[in-house]
Amino acid sequence: MARTRGSWTGGALTVRSVLKPQDVARAVFHPAWIPQPLDPSVERLKKFRVIAGAVASLGVYTFIEGGFDFTELLENAMTASVVLLFLTPLTVGAMLWVWRRGGTVRQLRVPLLNSLLLLLLFVGCVAALLGLVQTVNGSANAAVIIGVGLTMMWMLIFTAYGAVRVSGNFFGTAATHRCLPPLLAMVTSWLVALPDLVTGDLHGLSLTLGIVFILGAPVTVTAIALLEMGRLKRRYGIRLKAHPATLAPAPAPGPVPPMSPGIPPAGSPYLPPQGNPYGRPYAAGGQHPYAPHPQQPYNPQHPYGG
Repeated sequence: MARTRGSWTGGALTVRSVLKPQDVARAVFHPAWIPQPLDPSVERLKKFRVIAGAVASLGVYTFIEGGFDFTELLENAMTASVVLLFLTPLTVGAMLWVWRRGGTVRQLRVPLLNSLLLLLLFVGCVAALLGLVQTVNGSANAAVIIGVGLTMMWMLIFTAYGAVRVSGNFFGTAATHRCLPPLLAMVTSWLVALPDLVTGDLHGLSLTLGIVFILGAPVTVTAIALLEMGRLKRRYGIRLKAHPATLAPAPAPGPVPPMSPGIPPAGSPYLPPQGNPYGRPYAAGGQHPYAPHPQQPYNPQHPYGG
């Protein structure tokens, strides 16, 4: 699936979209090449996880610090982004090693490069926003404060909406394998909590609240991730250890045509959808071995009627 011109945003952006940073973030950080979700219930759980995690983090941060330091919050976000910049490729590389017997890396080159580009784009936006905030805080020029401040506010909304999007699709890694987003979310949440678990830093909270604060996020994310991967395996036959090229592609979306009475449905039997365009489950002819073959018209002169 080579990415063509305009396929990143799917043509959703217009000139008026620039005035709405949330629309730009939706188009940029959830591109058109990311496959549609297979299970809406899991998508709702992931949204709940993102919102609950953000509310809990900001609430505890404000309680501990006794105030809201926006610059320090952005610096922490920048640190987390740099960690993701190294952690995500390492995790994907480990899965490529697991998949080595089922296919090649070349078959996944395009979605892997797209996901890497989306990761770099998000890290760059966080860095740019941090630079704008530092510029406004360090300048005494009113024109600079107003001009850069307006840009900073646009970038703030854009990056915040982008963070919500990449938290759900995890930099579009579902285009490579449906199980990669929950796996990456699980690995990232535990590695973020690991330093506090090792050092015993409870962030000034009591023992009970500290343990809940440190373990709440990774335990919740792990439960949702395991639920998602379990449903992908049971309902669609998508296994984490299977190379995406060995999984059947998802059928094209659309209404199911009505079935005529007494006539069996044409086409192949049910196949678990993976949504990966690189899978080749059938032979070169493209005909499923169990699909019904075309019937010859009845011929009364033929000894067998056909």
